[in-house]
Amino acid sequence: MGYKITCIYFSRGNPNKTYTSHHLSLVGIIAMQIADILSPERILCHVQVTSKKRVLEYFSRLLATEETTLTSHQILESLLARERLGSTALGKGVAIPHARVSQCQRTLAAFLQTDEGIDFDAMDRQPVDLLFALMVPEDSTEEHLEILAQLAEMFSDEKFKEALRRTKDCHEKFDLLVHWQSAYGNAEY
Repeated sequence: MGYKITCIYFSRGNPNKTYTSHHLSLVGIIAMQIADILSPERILCHVQVTSKKRVLEYFSRLLATEETTLTSHQILESLLARERLGSTALGKGVAIPHARVSQCQRTLAAFLQTDEGIDFDAMDRQPVDLLFALMVPEDSTEEHLEILAQLAEMFSDEKFKEALRRTKDCHEKFDLLVHWQSAYGNAEY
């Protein structure tokens, strides 16, 4: 069962239409590839953290290394503001912290796997150990939603999550992330 993402597309003529990530992939809306926004330098594995805030601090530092117009503090504040609206945990051990950030010039992502799951206020109350952070320019609403839909589909793939958890090396995790294919592709883990 996939995660449901609600997207509002005013240009599509029905501002209240609900799409699933499955539907978005099938209609070809998602064009951005994970390799376009994630680099091996923005992946951390086997991180020992005990709180949501500490994870977001890690992400803000990782994302700030490639976005010279922003400080890690500005990124952290944007991620925290988004979390105050509601948890970005999807359930089943996954969270996708994300924010639209003013002064951000391009979309960037980072991935972090914790040694032990942490409380991320997930609806299923399961601890989170796989986290994929996303930062997009403030005016990139549609792109933001499209990427979130792709990530929701990716992280609803049980075999994929199992492979990420089983793989010990960060470079191997990067390869899994950038070469993931939807259920309609031929991905083998």
